[in-house]
Amino acid sequence: MRIVSPGHVAFALIMIALGILGIINGNFAAIWQPVPKALPGREILVYLCAIISLVCGLGLLWRRTAAFAARVLLIYFLLWLLLLRTPGMFTSFTVDVWWAWCKTAVMVAGAWILYSWLATEWDTKHFSFAIGDNGLRIARILYGVALIPFGVAHFIYLNATAPLVPNWLPWHVGWAYFTGSAFIAAGVAIITGVLARLAAALVALQMGLFTLLVWIPIVATKANAFQWSEFVVSCALVAGGWVIAESYRDIPRLAVGTRRNAT
Repeated sequence: MRIVSPGHVAFALIMIALGILGIINGNFAAIWQPVPKALPGREILVYLCAIISLVCGLGLLWRRTAAFAARVLLIYFLLWLLLLRTPGMFTSFTVDVWWAWCKTAVMVAGAWILYSWLATEWDTKHFSFAIGDNGLRIARILYGVALIPFGVAHFIYLNATAPLVPNWLPWHVGWAYFTGSAFIAAGVAIITGVLARLAAALVALQMGLFTLLVWIPIVATKANAFQWSEFVVSCALVAGGWVIAESYRDIPRLAVGTRRNAT
């Protein structure tokens, strides 16, 4: 096996889980949603997403197929972002549209980091522009851009965010503002490269705590279909954020210069 980090394993496992869910439910797993009902070949696309998720997730855990699996995932997520997410940003700029764009962008960024790590000589020869330092830089900026709307949503939809704070914590509104601000600050830090490693680590921790303290208790009791989908998305975003945070492992924790944080 060719495992380069714990985040690599987490990303592979979430892709396997998404594939299994898609096959069992006969529908798009939450990370692929929403998908227009009128989309041509929608039923075929459901199982294509599931099979690619499952096979590539397994492939990421095997030395001989890891680079190929990362390449396929990157291409597939990137096509999803460009063809199904980005056009909507110019026609109907609603929360459903930009939230879907951002969660897909996180998965693109995670897959891009893995591809840069796992690239073979063939990839270096044919896609040198997309791997190495350049690939890491593009993935990080994409991730940083995606984080900012996550934070803005905490302010715009405060009435929906504050009630998600566990009851045993005081100042629910304050926590909603704090976590929203943290997303925005982390996005700016990652884009500019100022304290980017610290920002990536803290925002990955924050997303992990959301999953642990908010969504796991909900699905452990009585969750509806929407809450289950949000739990799945949260797990996927944690995996993507984990990989991004690990991409800074060769950079000093408190490095400030943008040039050092870009390599």
